[in-house]
Amino acid sequence: FVLVSAYSFAQDTVEYNFPKIKSGISIPVVIPMAEINRLINQSINGVIYEDKSYTDNNNDQFKTRVEKNGNIVIQGLTNNRIMISVPLKIWAEKGYGTVGYYAYQSTNFSVVMNFISNISFNNNWTLNTATTTAGFVWKEKPVLDYGKVKIPISSLIESTLTKQQQKFTGVIDQQVKEKMNMQPYLVMAWNQFVNPINISEEYHTWLKISPQSLSATPLKVYANQISATLGVDLYSETFTGNRPAAGATVTTVPGFVTKPAIDNVFKLQTTANIPFTEATKLAEQQFLHKEFTFREGKSKIVIESIKVYGKDEKVVIEAETSGTVNGTSVITGTPTYDPVKKKIVFTDTKFNLKTSNVFQKTLVFLFKG
Repeated sequence: FVLVSAYSFAQDTVEYNFPKIKSGISIPVVIPMAEINRLINQSINGVIYEDKSYTDNNNDQFKTRVEKNGNIVIQGLTNNRIMISVPLKIWAEKGYGTVGYYAYQSTNFSVVMNFISNISFNNNWTLNTATTTAGFVWKEKPVLDYGKVKIPISSLIESTLTKQQQKFTGVIDQQVKEKMNMQPYLVMAWNQFVNPINISEEYHTWLKISPQSLSATPLKVYANQISATLGVDLYSETFTGNRPAAGATVTTVPGFVTKPAIDNVFKLQTTANIPFTEATKLAEQQFLHKEFTFREGKSKIVIESIKVYGKDEKVVIEAETSGTVNGTSVITGTPTYDPVKKKIVFTDTKFNLKTSNVFQKTLVFLFKG
């Protein structure tokens, strides 16, 4: 985890275009097989395939209706493959005859068709599968029912069923591409990012993140999950004072760049934009009308007024005090973030004093660090 900050102060009457610093974060993504099973079964129901014509497919005299008959089961295999087991209830009707004269007989049966799919990520955030058949298992074999006479026809229909299973591979690939689409979730996350986040109510501080581009590693398939790592390049800005304007929302996120590996890093570099009016308010909260003692309690001062402003690319703090020391002092310096103290400190500090040496020591005490 790396956090780098650059702080900028601005006059309220002048608009500055502060330089943005690009940051990068990585997001491990793990999709449990149980969740994939849930989504697939939730989205695929009822009739999966239907052939209503006797005369299509070279006048095959065959009609069929294929329905889902239980939960589809997806399991992870080696070499980035998954096994898809689809329980089906099938109604089929076959015509037998010639020269326009056919006799038709229908039957119902159930099978579990097995498929193996190689899985990968499309650049548009959909899953891509290249599916092949892996046989089927009879759950209820087909018979021709003539009342008291029932004729098993599983051996006759297996060749037709094998051809139909081959057709289902394209149906599966299309369904996966349509149903397993990450775009809606990424659009939601992207649009939440561009809305400024109030990270400190006390100091009226807002964090604004502007995503720029995305990257992803190839998918890895395991027995119980599919995983990948996403990378997000972004700009991060911190504002103190009024809530900044939100970034533009999107309806689609850009395609990603494939990378063999993405480092597990959270590197956030942010610019902090603090108007001088807000800096003055913060200084007043800390010091205004407060009493400070020094010289072992023998002397004391009260901050009567304090303001912060800019001059010659420096930050100026002007404080007026009463008490042991009456006068005004001006402190000029360059603000720098100290990652150890986690504070903004002054470098190249200069004092313009309108009082005695004792007051100088007091100011050093008050504004140290």
